[in-house]
Amino acid sequence: MPIELLPLAAPTLLGIAALLAALQPGRRPRHVPALAEVAAFLALLAAIGTCALLVAGGPVTSPLLGSAGIGLSARIDAVSVTMLLLVSFVGWIVIRFTRTYLDGEARQGAFTGWLCAAVAAVLLLVQAGNLVQLVAAWIATSMCLHRLLLFYAERPAARRAARKKALFSSIGGAAMLLAVALMIAGTGTTDIATVIAAARGGSLLVGVAPLLALAALLKSAQFPTHGWLTEVMEAPTPVSALLHAGVINAGGFLLIRFADVMLGAPGTLAVLAIVGGFTAIFGAAVMLTQPAVKTSLAWSTVAQMGFMILQCGLALFPLALLHIVAHSLYKAHAFLASGNAVEQVAAIRRPGPVAVPSGAAVGRAFLAALAIYAAIGALFGLTIGIEHKSAQAFTLGAILVFGVAYLLAQGFADKAPALLTRRTALYSAATAFASFALQSVAEWLTRGTLPPPPLPGPLEWTLLALAVLSFGLVGVAQALFPLWAMHPAAAGLRVHLSNGLYVNAALDRLLGGWRRPRTAA
Repeated sequence: MPIELLPLAAPTLLGIAALLAALQPGRRPRHVPALAEVAAFLALLAAIGTCALLVAGGPVTSPLLGSAGIGLSARIDAVSVTMLLLVSFVGWIVIRFTRTYLDGEARQGAFTGWLCAAVAAVLLLVQAGNLVQLVAAWIATSMCLHRLLLFYAERPAARRAARKKALFSSIGGAAMLLAVALMIAGTGTTDIATVIAAARGGSLLVGVAPLLALAALLKSAQFPTHGWLTEVMEAPTPVSALLHAGVINAGGFLLIRFADVMLGAPGTLAVLAIVGGFTAIFGAAVMLTQPAVKTSLAWSTVAQMGFMILQCGLALFPLALLHIVAHSLYKAHAFLASGNAVEQVAAIRRPGPVAVPSGAAVGRAFLAALAIYAAIGALFGLTIGIEHKSAQAFTLGAILVFGVAYLLAQGFADKAPALLTRRTALYSAATAFASFALQSVAEWLTRGTLPPPPLPGPLEWTLLALAVLSFGLVGVAQALFPLWAMHPAAAGLRVHLSNGLYVNAALDRLLGGWRRPRTAA
């Protein structure tokens, strides 16, 4: 058997574990949790072995296990291997956590089986070497997630969220099917590498980019279809961890995988940038008002997915891939440790009044952040060559300034102790340095696999200016949030924001989500 088929061992092992779990769906199934954990660990080893194959032999597509372009095949390149390592690692951690978390549950075996099946479906998706496998894994991922979201099917909130998610998944799946059909008709093949090469060579695949964008937006819970993601808290914590750290990234992965196709549709990229940027700002604003840990994390995911879509819209595909990795690792840890986080926060004793930054302190923070960004940016420019940096990358760096300024503002408050000021300055410099370093590494690792961003035209320059202005205003607002929060006029705004400006409620009414079922007379 060709060694290039090694990646397919990862989902196969988890699929076997899912089948074994299906035979014992009840409480404490014999050997099933242990076998699932072993299968997940072996899948991680297969992913590591695939990474070694890429380093040794370069990008390649495995032979097809099937005929007429229909079957299983693995694409081994920087994108697929990165996602394969990420999904297998997060999947192993979540399955291992589940072994203890659900011990004694009445349907522990069934949950373990569907969890293994969901991870297997995502693994098939990210390594897909042909379009048929890609769309089949895309649909299978949605189906497995639906079963996990309905683990407590007796809860009305769980049913409503799952029903809404199923609706958007169906629309996204239909868009994916149509996009795949157009790609096959336009290139005469199901091989993904051939499709990408055709797009890179200038072949125009009419109508494909908008359909891929629609599927990605729905999968990544972009505004105004974000509501289901904030309502799935009724599912067990491992589902939240897998969803927010893995499944939700499928939309971004789709755009990254077909980056060359998306570059041929600048209008579609502009829509992605606008929708993603607005979702990021909206989600971040609502997140600040959430009192519950898991709900706050859910809104954080909405914002982060919006920022990732914005990066794709700006054609910064290597940085979007980096964002997926960083966000997934952080969010998996955040959800799995959410219970301990509540206890730790409750145990904190504040030594005195909180230092609230004034307008002048925020101004000083922005100037300091700009100086840090300019200094570290110049360092990296001298190291790797400033000519390699695009206008889009500099725009992303400008947005980073606002994030660093928000961090610095806490230390620059008038009543902040000197130790806090020094620490925030140090952390801000470390954050900026790490950001530049990781971006450089991501661009280097994906060179030749993902295209560089094109030279911006009038439309792109307008979007870049709009992004800097929007995130700048939000950065100032966030930095001044503690000061505004104490004003009586802010109380009403806080209530409206905590309810997501009622967008999800309006969508529920539109979809009939609040209608009570008719009872027999």
